[in-house]
Amino acid sequence: MKQTFYLSGHEYIALCDLLKHSAVADSGGQAKAWIAQGLVLRNGVVETRKTAKIRAGEVVACHGAELTVEPGHDPAET
Repeated sequence: MKQTFYLSGHEYIALCDLLKHSAVADSGGQAKAWIAQGLVLRNGVVETRKTAKIRAGEVVACHGAELTVEPGHDPAET
């Protein structure tokens, strides 16, 4: 499942928050556990830092979901 996550005016989002806010993980705790277990890829490489700063242009993959992070706001919300 491919999704686009918009930063909505922010420079970055913490990796654990990205997984939670995009509904890939049910909770922040679950997101942190997956990261610690090495189940999350950032730009194709395992990322184990729970609060890694994810910026526009990066791709995060976990449990069959692929999140592309984009600057700006979601055009569907305007």
